[in-house]
Amino acid sequence: MAFDHRGVQLRDEVLATVADLGHDVIDLGTDTAAVRIDYPDKSREVGEAIRSGDAERGILVCGSGVGAAIAACKIAGIRAAICHDVYSAHQGVEHDDMNVLCLGSEVVGPSLARDLVRTFLGAKFDGGERYVRRLEKIEQMERSMSNA
Repeated sequence: MAFDHRGVQLRDEVLATVADLGHDVIDLGTDTAAVRIDYPDKSREVGEAIRSGDAERGILVCGSGVGAAIAACKIAGIRAAICHDVYSAHQGVEHDDMNVLCLGSEVVGPSLARDLVRTFLGAKFDGGERYVRRLEKIEQMERSMSNA
């Protein structure tokens, strides 16, 4: 998990929820709003943790969730999305194999953040043929556009 300087508002709730669910927590910071931290840096750290196998999924929190999602999706193999409702939090995993949940600390409060994290971490990829086919298309796009 990682938070920029605006995302720290949800830090305690997100960290506690993940720990309460029995998951190992990799805390990539930040823990203060006093120093500006750029969300692309945190997105890169989470993406690298997933790509290296140190983490299976990630959670990014910035002010809106938008910037973190945009930055994370630039990393091959990372499927990040903003989810501010529980349907998207589970459907994104079940159908799209989303591996990074992005939240906006200015958009969701602590209670909804807990629900979103629980839903995201509790969801499993469906693995159906149509979902796998779509993921293969995304992977092909990543490969072909990395040479552009």
